[in-house]
Amino acid sequence: MNTRSLLNFDKMITPVIIKILFYVGMVLSIISGVVILIAGIFSAIDQGSVAPALGGLFGAPLAIVMGILISRVYAELLIVVFQIHENLVAIKNKLVDGN
Repeated sequence: MNTRSLLNFDKMITPVIIKILFYVGMVLSIISGVVILIAGIFSAIDQGSVAPALGGLFGAPLAIVMGILISRVYAELLIVVFQIHENLVAIKNKLVDGN
C-alpha cells in the first residue's frame, strides 16, 4: 500500500481496524463474563443463597458466547460492505481499461 492510494482513499484501512475491534470486543466479552461470574459468587455469599451463584454460573458463559457472537456478526457485516466497495472499484477499473 503506497501513500498515494492511502491519501486518495483508493485503498481502505478500515477492514484492518474492524478486525482489531473484533478482538477487543472478544476480550471485553470474556472480561464481562468473568465479572458476572465473580459478582454472582460474591452476591451469593452476601445473601446466603445459592441462586445468585447459579445465575452467575449460567450467565457468565452465556454473556461470553453472545458477546463474541454479536461482535463477530457485526464485524463481518462491516467487512462485507468494504468488500463490496473493493469489488465495485475493480469492476470500475476493468470498465475504464476496456474503453
